[in-house]
Amino acid sequence: MKTCLIVDDSKVIRMVAKKILDGLGFGTEEAADGQIALDACKAKMPDAVLLDWNMPVMSGIEFLRELRALPNGNDPIVIFCTTENDLDHIQEAMSAGANEYIMKPFDSDIIEAKFQQVGLV
Repeated sequence: MKTCLIVDDSKVIRMVAKKILDGLGFGTEEAADGQIALDACKAKMPDAVLLDWNMPVMSGIEFLRELRALPNGNDPIVIFCTTENDLDHIQEAMSAGANEYIMKPFDSDIIEAKFQQVGLV
């Protein structure tokens, strides 16, 4: 079973994403900020990361840069899922190593389509 780490400071967003990903056959873990997510990745690297940008402690973009610097840190498919939808943020995310980008709000069709695009489903 493929695994996805859901990283978002909103418990509601994590809950909705978990339900969608469970339906797609993923095992899921959750993290409320980038530091918790980084610690989780150091313990066990997931197949995918669904990542928010704006979070306390460590932002999504900071997490992504730290993740990509880890041994095997290039392995997970990282999909940003954020309200930051201007071109500068998207380019920064892609330059830092994101594989895809989803705008909030999202639904199951959007998540499934993006996960198919990157070969996870």
